[in-house]
Amino acid sequence: MNEPTRATLGKADGASADVQLDLIQNVAVNISVEVGRSSLRIRDLLRLGQGSVVELDRVAGEPLDVCVNNTVIARGEVVLVNDRYGIRLTQVVDPEDRVKHL
Repeated sequence: MNEPTRATLGKADGASADVQLDLIQNVAVNISVEVGRSSLRIRDLLRLGQGSVVELDRVAGEPLDVCVNNTVIARGEVVLVNDRYGIRLTQVVDPEDRVKHL
């Protein structure tokens, strides 16, 4: 197992405090995979039924977004693991870029 990760946070008085990230490792987050998006008018939404097709804004074969609490953290491709869908990460978003979008 990895050793606890430490981050240093600056305080207003200039002092720093060590924060052990292992304290937050049990916090639950929501992970989702976004295939694409579409915008519909309500009248078109109400017409949808079984067999309807909604066109998305992505091209087939384009990487899917992996989001944690609605923030993109990575991109990847769909894989099949024991009859279940999974995602193989092909690109991880730089942590600094992730923080900018919070």
